Amino acid sequence: MSSPSVYPLAGANLVTAISATAEADPERKAVGFVRHPEREGENALRSYSWLDDRARRIAVLLRAAGLGTGSRVLLLFPQSAEFAAAYAGCLYAGMAAVPAPLPTGTSLETARVVAVARDAEAGAVLTVSDTEAEVRQWAAATGLGGLPLFSVDELPDGAGPDAWRQPEIRADTVAVLQYTSGSTGSPKGVVVTHGALADNVRSFLSGFSLGAGARLGGWLPMYHDMGLFGLLSPALFSGGAAVLMSGSAFLRRPYLWLTLIDRFGIVFSAAPDFAYDYCVRRVKPEEMDRLDLSRWRWAANGSEPVRAGTLRAFTKELAPTGLPPNAMTPCYGLAEATLLVSLSAGELRTRRVDVAELENHRFVEAAAGRPSREVVSCGRPPALEIRVVDPAEGTPVTGDGVGEIRVRGASTARGYWQKPEATAETFVMDADGSGPWLRTGDLGALYEGELYVTGRIKELIIVHGRNIYPHDIEHELRARHAELGTIGAAFSFPTEEGEAVVITHEVNPSVRADQGPGLVTALRATLAREFGLAPAGVVLVSRGRTPRTSSGKVQRRLTARLFRTGKLAQVYADSGAHRLLETLREVNGLHGALPPPA
Repeated sequence: MSSPSVYPLAGANLVTAISATAEADPERKAVGFVRHPEREGENALRSYSWLDDRARRIAVLLRAAGLGTGSRVLLLFPQSAEFAAAYAGCLYAGMAAVPAPLPTGTSLETARVVAVARDAEAGAVLTVSDTEAEVRQWAAATGLGGLPLFSVDELPDGAGPDAWRQPEIRADTVAVLQYTSGSTGSPKGVVVTHGALADNVRSFLSGFSLGAGARLGGWLPMYHDMGLFGLLSPALFSGGAAVLMSGSAFLRRPYLWLTLIDRFGIVFSAAPDFAYDYCVRRVKPEEMDRLDLSRWRWAANGSEPVRAGTLRAFTKELAPTGLPPNAMTPCYGLAEATLLVSLSAGELRTRRVDVAELENHRFVEAAAGRPSREVVSCGRPPALEIRVVDPAEGTPVTGDGVGEIRVRGASTARGYWQKPEATAETFVMDADGSGPWLRTGDLGALYEGELYVTGRIKELIIVHGRNIYPHDIEHELRARHAELGTIGAAFSFPTEEGEAVVITHEVNPSVRADQGPGLVTALRATLAREFGLAPAGVVLVSRGRTPRTSSGKVQRRLTARLFRTGKLAQVYADSGAHRLLETLREVNGLHGALPPPA
């Protein structure tokens, strides 16, 4: 098979990149969705000519529906090659793609997609025929039935590719509104421009040394920034291929993810930390024997705290498959930076730091016998500039200080869609007058020039790569369980075993301690069903015992500190909460125990 001598990456946008590759090498593989990695092969992948033709047809269809330049188009898809066509079609039309999960899951997920559609002021919805009926039903039930809705795998005859005219695309033209997986009540759409997207992809490809035509793939959903900007977009920018599978298939049998990488010669795949740990625990030895992972050059680990134990265990357990010893690559990124901020290539670098000093915002290596925590280096940024500052003053932290990680550069987002106040709070000028800097809300240190992420200021709970807002958890529990009072506090903090999520909530005075086990079981069922969350511990507390500010706001960080030191008065705490405190006492030297029920 021939290939273009020069791929159109430098200075390009995704429209010119795809169309140029399609012209130079029309039968080159571009994207595919693989249902059965053990049985399917190259025929599962679609060509660049297919992708370019379908994108042109979708662009013509959107224009014919009366949508103008800059309109927002909601993408509601299962994992599929058709998603890639719809994504490209929006850009070919000069419109902004708004990826979101299919609104067919929990009530919270459905409500969140409604909020996204309304916040973005979507002008149309794209899906596929397999899910069209469900999407139409959702739209009608939520007052969105008036939006034009099209299945991109069954386009009308009038949507001919020859009618397409390439739109004017500037660096500041909006390409995507990337809604972070957060609150259902006030979703924020990160404004990713074509310039920011191209710059981040260039950094991504250079940082991972991915040449033209590289194959990337995995199970990350395309509505997630890691999937959209970490798998699909880099592949299409560089004339490579994106090979996709479903997340549910991975969860049922993680061996299939590794099989996909083997069978399709994937050199780059990415996942949150939990996924690598899941493979170590669930992939059977006889399955390992059937794998050849020698071509998997980059196994990027990001989207949630990276654990040294996971990196070592995965590398050791998969060594017999031929996995290169330095394939595991810790990364740091966030949607507001389009995706990638930094990566640590090659040898795993960690620092075991003093826990007490860390709580005092100092990054100090622990002396022998001192309580410590091992922190993984997320390396250096390929292009962006990083600084660590005092969160309150905005002044640079020097020496061994820990502060807020701030980022600036060409791939940072333009802000949040139609939210000037939130944009002003997140994209700021620092004390020295430089900026704008993206406030990540994460805490870290620059140690010997490398970034170590130690925690976060923001109260987001990150589980399996998903951002969950504490107030969503607290509100949903109150709405479904009348025994709860009006105040709760959900929080998390890092441990050697990963992120520990704890749910605390006040209960009504009529609730007795002996009712605690049944109520906690019911709360856990709600958390699993609505959030996919299995907290490390659940604690019921008496009315008035949750710390609040003078204006009535819940002080979640203070509540977490009281829990960790055994000073949180409680009506009932489950066994998970007790085990967590025991672990904290033994590993981190955080003395204390849950008091007996009040």
